[in-house]
Amino acid sequence: MTATLVASGLAGGHGHRTLFDSLDLTVAPGDVVGVVGQNGAGKSTLLRLLAGVDVPQAGTVTRSPADAFVGWLPQEHERRAGETVSAYIARRTGCASATAAMDAAAEALAAPDAPAASADVYSAALDRWLASGAADLEERVPAVLADLGLDLGGEPGEVLMTSLSGGQAARVGLAALLLSRFDLVLLDEPTNDLDLDGLERLEAFVSGLRSGVVLVSHDREFLSRCVTQVLELDLVQHTNRVFGGGYDSYLEERATLRRHHREKYEEFAATKADLVSRARTQREWSSQGVRIAMKKSPDNDNIRRKANTESSEKQAQKVRQMESRIARLEEVEEPRKEWRLEFTIGAAPRSSTVVATLSDATFVQGDFTLGPVSLQVNAGERIGITGPNGAGKSTLLRGLLGRQAPDSGSASLGVSVEIGEIDQARSQFSGDRRLAEAFEALVPEYSSGEVRTLLSKFALKADHVNRPVGELSPGERTRAGMALLQARGVNLLVLDEPTNHLDLEAIEQIEQALETYEGALLLVTHDRRMLETVRLDRRWHVEAGRVREL
Repeated sequence: MTATLVASGLAGGHGHRTLFDSLDLTVAPGDVVGVVGQNGAGKSTLLRLLAGVDVPQAGTVTRSPADAFVGWLPQEHERRAGETVSAYIARRTGCASATAAMDAAAEALAAPDAPAASADVYSAALDRWLASGAADLEERVPAVLADLGLDLGGEPGEVLMTSLSGGQAARVGLAALLLSRFDLVLLDEPTNDLDLDGLERLEAFVSGLRSGVVLVSHDREFLSRCVTQVLELDLVQHTNRVFGGGYDSYLEERATLRRHHREKYEEFAATKADLVSRARTQREWSSQGVRIAMKKSPDNDNIRRKANTESSEKQAQKVRQMESRIARLEEVEEPRKEWRLEFTIGAAPRSSTVVATLSDATFVQGDFTLGPVSLQVNAGERIGITGPNGAGKSTLLRGLLGRQAPDSGSASLGVSVEIGEIDQARSQFSGDRRLAEAFEALVPEYSSGEVRTLLSKFALKADHVNRPVGELSPGERTRAGMALLQARGVNLLVLDEPTNHLDLEAIEQIEQALETYEGALLLVTHDRRMLETVRLDRRWHVEAGRVREL
């Protein structure tokens, strides 16, 4: 079944704070709407409103038909304890809720005193259960998991989600999406933690859907390849706007609109300033005329009265004309200056010429073996690392940084190597300590005031620095990691999936900062635009426990 979703005059936010209002959006079958904006602009809030999970502050959300099956797949940073892979997939596809509703309707229908309407309720629940694909979900799951190359080491109904690696969990999440049968699909950051193969599968799935899709993503290449429209939530200007065409078209149109707005305001401001200046000059001339006439006149009293009368009338008329022209000017609001993240990477003194080496090194973790590997990282060298999830990229990093000893072969770290890192788990900022305390412990040379000032430059204000680190979002913890890189001196920078959970502006700031960074770089990423944008000297590809140079 195809369905259409219409949002009219929608407003959403948290408590008394409104993030967006007067938002109009129509999602028809085949539309793929990409929602973009700064972190905190209300993208996830919008998806919750469209899904019917939250109630809008104003406006309406309607579906046609009203019983359309809407799939809302939010970001899930925590896996539920005790939930198996099968249960997770059933929940994410909506099959679990459809099954529960059908069972409840069947039980109500079987009751001796069941009302006549129970048959209709059961019929509707059965239709929803069939439409969700619950009838044959159990048979379809193994085939999709196998196609994604997922070897769970057990049956999906027995393996717990909490036992999986981050890459495996991301693949199971992709499997749930591929197995879903929604009439409308709402996706919140579906690209996070997916490798290149997973991204290509996701793109093929989204592009092949007949249903409407609304998605939030910071993967620029994914947006460029998939979306047909872009909805921009501008937190600074407090506006929202739908741009037709794809993502690249949106970037061009947005730049043009901003330039025209700035030019229109500058023209208005210049015209108004000229008229105000001329009105001021008219007033000065009026005053000067009276003074000059009085100096030349032998009869001050008569001349004063005459000069005052004639000059005042003429000059006042000119002033009124100027003021009337000013009042008739069409007011143009000045474009607000956007908050921009200004990020630089602190530099440490140069390390030894050889930063890190692996010689015939082998690393064993359970059934997985990386190696033997022989590699060398030199001072100032910039290396991009790619490979499927679970191929050994994180193991390789631990070996190079001296955090995991090889089971055979050797590994060594150079002299005076100062490591700066944003790891995939953002583990530098975790636990129950307040952000300010955790940050101060990592940079003891900074005063409490200096720490707060620095964090504020990364949009981490008072309500962030006083919260436990574990309560911060992944994006907020990533910005804290960026602030730490700016505070410390670094000559070996390690970035492991740095773009996950960051907004587009912050991603671009990382890319710009890397342009001026002169130390060694190990960049692990599946962001295809970043791999194209960042200057790299070498590329390593890790797959099946082997490392090869591209």
